[in-house]
Amino acid sequence: MIKKSLICVVCPVGCHIVADMEKNKVIKITGNKCPKGEEYVLSEMRNPVRVLTTSVLAEGMPFKLIPVKTDRPIPKARLLEAMREVKKVRVDRPIHVGDIVAANFLGTDANLVATREFFHPGLRKKEKPGQGEK
Repeated sequence: MIKKSLICVVCPVGCHIVADMEKNKVIKITGNKCPKGEEYVLSEMRNPVRVLTTSVLAEGMPFKLIPVKTDRPIPKARLLEAMREVKKVRVDRPIHVGDIVAANFLGTDANLVATREFFHPGLRKKEKPGQGEK
């Protein structure tokens, strides 16, 4: 029997969980203080996923890099492939938080979205409804 140790990241408690494995199947889970820990371990053993957080290159803008993340987790096994694709992405327009930089990233249904506002020099920030010139 193989024992796998994990730290649950679902909540701030950070339970130290041990999964007893036999023939690549989870036989027993100990150390979780709530049912979410058990769900986390089972998910992590079957198909581990992560939100990718990184930066893409900006062209023709005062900033060199624009921070981005996937709007949902992608398979952990594809993170290196994802980083190779990120190197190809360029942004050459003003960006707002949540704007899609790359749609359906790697065919995963996750979008690569901006996590910070970036504007060309001389352009004003997006005005809120009701604001503007009087």
